[in-house]
Amino acid sequence: MSGYGRADSEWDELVHVGHDFLVERAKRGKLTSYTELNVTLARRTGCRPFGFERVDERAAMGHLLGLIVERDQEIAPSNPPLMLSALVNYLGANDAGSGFYQLAKELQLLPMSASADEKFGLRVKQVKQLYERHGAGPAVA
Repeated sequence: MSGYGRADSEWDELVHVGHDFLVERAKRGKLTSYTELNVTLARRTGCRPFGFERVDERAAMGHLLGLIVERDQEIAPSNPPLMLSALVNYLGANDAGSGFYQLAKELQLLPMSASADEKFGLRVKQVKQLYERHGAGPAVA
């Protein structure tokens, strides 16, 4: 699991804390941003924040979100899989990063040639299901 200049123990802590934070957001029926997630992770773990000005650091955040999705699937398996990373938006935008859609394709939640409408529909469905699963009730993304 190590990589991107971080030790395995750091990744383990980031996955655990990131998972808990995203579940908190789901329970409240709220989305978050990459920036808010980054600040929260640094504050709660003491780990260095991801430097989004660097391509490798943005990739590392995507890697972390993929690990969080894997952990969540281990804790609460669902078929089709739910992706906690659906709750993370670009700051000032209403869309997930490209890594979210790539992982959705790998999990066979989207066709490889998914249209923008298919991507949007999947994300809305994922967010609603996450809110419902965590007790926030039906909500719109």
